[in-house]
Amino acid sequence: MAGLLSGAEAGTAGLLNDAAAGELRPVPDLEFAVEDVTGMRISAAVGATRVELCAALIATGGITPDMRMVDMACEAGLPVHVLVRPRPGGFAYTPEELRIIERDVVAVLRAGAAGVVVGALAPDGGPDAVALTRIVAVARAQKPAAQLTFHRAFDAALAAGANPADALGRLEDAGVNRVLTSGGGTDCTQGIGMLARLVELGRDHAPGVQIMAGGGVTVDIVPRLVTAGVHAVHSSARPRPASPLDTGAGVRPEAMDPELAAGIAAALRTADRITEHGE
Repeated sequence: MAGLLSGAEAGTAGLLNDAAAGELRPVPDLEFAVEDVTGMRISAAVGATRVELCAALIATGGITPDMRMVDMACEAGLPVHVLVRPRPGGFAYTPEELRIIERDVVAVLRAGAAGVVVGALAPDGGPDAVALTRIVAVARAQKPAAQLTFHRAFDAALAAGANPADALGRLEDAGVNRVLTSGGGTDCTQGIGMLARLVELGRDHAPGVQIMAGGGVTVDIVPRLVTAGVHAVHSSARPRPASPLDTGAGVRPEAMDPELAAGIAAALRTADRITEHGE
């Protein structure tokens, strides 16, 4: 498990043929959202690049995990990026809440996290550049190589009418490494067009910000995400029930599905063959 690093941390894991550009492009990184050691083990077993550690994913969309879990995860071997979100709900934070975020960022990085996952929105609905700049500065003061991911608050910004180029530019200016987004849709299938557009916009407005596709990722959509040019794919590997009868209560299962995780990882590894030959 040790030694698995993201493309931004240790170079890319492999290359895919880019027929349109006539060159090779990096294989997207693979990140899983996990809540426990079992999720860490599954992620390592299928060859994930890193994990996002969070708590109460199904109930709240994810909040900051307990520090005891952070300590255990950071000893497991895979690079751990910890979600720092002090409460569920909206992404506009009071000064007091921002101080909590900053303290939690320092704590998880001290515990051994390779990065943090954060998000804050300004009164205009776009990313809060002032708050992000402060959070990035605090993180890098604690760990200069710390990775910063802006979470799906970005999709809330797009839904509120934020200009995608401006939103990416704010992340670039603040020093954020990547953005997790479904392209503004309820999932990546709905947002695939915007994901491709974000990749293009990023080249001009935010060359330092990776586009990480996440939200309802299935094995079938992985080749389309690779074709769109995303830099990373994110999943909780928890299948959505086709009907309430699938789980007995109509909710997504709490446990990570090892078969789905393995399927997504395999789809990424063979994406060049799939996208070129439709196999």
